[in-house]
Amino acid sequence: MPERRASGRRGLLTGLAGLAAGAALGAGKPPAPAPPGLVFIGAYTSVPGGGTGSGTGSGSGTGSGIGLASYDRRTGRMTAAGVIEGVPDPSYLALHPRGHTLYAVNEQQNGTVTAVRLADRRILGTRTTGGALPCHVSVHPSGRWLLTANYFSGSVAVHPIDATGGLAEPSDVVPHLVPPPGPGQESAHAHQIITSPDGRFVLAVDLGNDTVYTYRLDPTAGRLTRIAHVSLAPGAGPRHLTFHPRGKFAYLANELDNTVVVCAYDPATGDLSPGPARPTGSGTGGTRNYPAQILVGKSGRFAYLANRGHNSIARYAVEASGARLRLLNTEPVRGDFPRHIAFSPDERLLFAANQRSGSVTVFRADPGSGRLTPSGASYTAPGAACTLVRF
Repeated sequence: MPERRASGRRGLLTGLAGLAAGAALGAGKPPAPAPPGLVFIGAYTSVPGGGTGSGTGSGSGTGSGIGLASYDRRTGRMTAAGVIEGVPDPSYLALHPRGHTLYAVNEQQNGTVTAVRLADRRILGTRTTGGALPCHVSVHPSGRWLLTANYFSGSVAVHPIDATGGLAEPSDVVPHLVPPPGPGQESAHAHQIITSPDGRFVLAVDLGNDTVYTYRLDPTAGRLTRIAHVSLAPGAGPRHLTFHPRGKFAYLANELDNTVVVCAYDPATGDLSPGPARPTGSGTGGTRNYPAQILVGKSGRFAYLANRGHNSIARYAVEASGARLRLLNTEPVRGDFPRHIAFSPDERLLFAANQRSGSVTVFRADPGSGRLTPSGASYTAPGAACTLVRF
């Protein structure tokens, strides 16, 4: 009896040792690679080869429209994955909050916006924006309203979104009639329309009259009521606004006077209060620079600015709880005319769509320092205007 008990004990110890050894071997194995992510590429299909999704790998499409590419989530390497055909000049893209529908403005004289169901990449329909050359689109956080900015006609539009993600005709189109155009401008040029972080207000940036408008959106009728506006320096040409994660400050890229402005934001009233103009890092070397877009990470510690002309990405430290930007350096974008920059969902990679060189370049973004490091060869994307990045 004692002997049998001892034998069982030895077996138990042997089994435990085997389990420990197996665990040790498992611990030594490298983690399984993450599945590739997906990039939607908005482009000007009206330029030669634009929006063909040709890329540098397999799976390219034969038509033109919204380009598709997979990317390695570690290295950022992109591989062509086809094209969503039949979407003309999709220069800006937005995703429904529930992720089931992609929206693209069609930047043409008779402006339209297109909805694409992502489950089967089927076009759900195209609607007029009530204006000319729409260049920006966003979705209200409720998922019920699509917001578009008509650049050439200087107006903003609201479209109802139904339960399928499809669009109705505009419920409102609002022209920017006052104040008058800025110096050198013939009319208003709405360039962006977004919702404040708390969802209470809608803000529209107008490059032509140097103004940012604050609207209240009627959640039932889908109509906009202007409640405030603020004018920037004459000739500033405000183009793109983004909020600090805490919602108390916003950063504005001014295309024409080559500056960045930090604006205090009052969440109670929707008012913006612009501060002094800040440099873009483009220097005084004689090359004309046109800031395109400013991006802030979820941590709120760093901001990035796409510089067209200087062809760089400026990196800023965000200080004083969002109230101040301090220029750290500029990183060459390795392309021509970076129109748009976007993070991967984990913010470990940054993608730059370079319009004139027809390319997308990818950078690793260090979460501790915010420093950008080129990830490798650029991806060919004729007419590239925008990237939307997903896992």
